[in-house]
Amino acid sequence: MKTNIIQVLVDNDSWILPFASNLIDQLATLGYQAQLRRKAQDITPGWTVFILGCIHIIPKAILSRNQHNLVVHESALPQGKGFSPMSWQILSGINKIPVCLIEAAEEIDAGDIWLTDTIHLNGNELHYQWRNLQGEKTIELCLKFIKNYHCLKPQKQQGNTSFYPRRTPKDSQLDINKSIKEQFNLLRVVDNEKYPAFFEYNGQRFKLMITKDE
Repeated sequence: MKTNIIQVLVDNDSWILPFASNLIDQLATLGYQAQLRRKAQDITPGWTVFILGCIHIIPKAILSRNQHNLVVHESALPQGKGFSPMSWQILSGINKIPVCLIEAAEEIDAGDIWLTDTIHLNGNELHYQWRNLQGEKTIELCLKFIKNYHCLKPQKQQGNTSFYPRRTPKDSQLDINKSIKEQFNLLRVVDNEKYPAFFEYNGQRFKLMITKDE
């Protein structure tokens, strides 16, 4: 049953926390009581939970507390399930990133699709820039769901399934035998603080930081 209480779940160290705060403020202007949750077990019974930036599967017992548990995933599901879909697609040179708002399910990224959209890149965005676009699109889809809920119908996922593996700091390693141009997309997805680009030479590891000269 629809109520005016909406919960927003964000992992403790998630990059999307500022965007979640923005979402909560915008929901308030629409007349909803939006409540931030930092742990899945803190979710209370209600209508809708937006699960943002979380990397853990939420147990069915917790999902059952609300009518809708919604996740934003950046791929053309059922292709590209799994981890870091934007990073993997940017690495492949893709500049039109599909985005889905889906119902959370026990199986990873397998829920029905409520809304779809696209993030458009120009091919020059560094990590913090495309993250901002990702965050803005996430909030846009969440608000679109709330505003248009009465006329939306979820669709089952159809087609072949593929999965992206979890990225690790090792995935930020550069090949010293390749050019910068060949590895530019890798430089676009590294995080200068959490998983910076690096290379190894003569038994030593060297770290590189990348920023734009504005």
